[in-house]
Amino acid sequence: MPKPSLKDTILDAGLKTMFRTGYNGTSVRDIAAAAGAPQGSFTNHFRSKEAFAREVLDRYFAHVKECVAQALNDKSLTPRQRLRRYLDIITGRLEGDNWSRGCLIGDLSLETSTSSEALRARLDEIFQEWRTPFAACIAEAQAGREIDDAFNPNDLAEFLLTSWQGAILRMKVERSPASLERFKSIVFSTVLKEVEQ
Repeated sequence: MPKPSLKDTILDAGLKTMFRTGYNGTSVRDIAAAAGAPQGSFTNHFRSKEAFAREVLDRYFAHVKECVAQALNDKSLTPRQRLRRYLDIITGRLEGDNWSRGCLIGDLSLETSTSSEALRARLDEIFQEWRTPFAACIAEAQAGREIDDAFNPNDLAEFLLTSWQGAILRMKVERSPASLERFKSIVFSTVLKEVEQ
């Protein structure tokens, strides 16, 4: 009888470990130890730490997309309210980690984009895919005259996600939600402000 696969266990443990110590600060040995698996199990499933990080990233992004869908697909809210709802959902999750853990996509962008072309390219794809539902929601808000249409929806979505990542990084430094709340206050009173009827 074949041994059960430890791949999912290793991926789960690696995700938690990379959040705690980063990509460069996490060794294959650390990941295997956190999973309670022999180091050989890692190499049986992943050809390199870089390939492993890509799978962790894809798993994390799948979770992010669930959060996006939870907020942006809620048709009981206006498009502008849905955008705010997403930021509030993420703020709640960050609070649950005492403002010390941010976004793995942002963390890996900082840490690996100059050292791994494969991870840099995957991160670029993720940001482009991530932007799409936000751009659609912004376009819907503009079509409904809920927010100003002075800016292209893709540009606004890019601005929203990029600036939000910066606010999350600042939050980690401050160990406080102040930067997140500041971001939400400013973005919804300026670039995503309600159009006066």
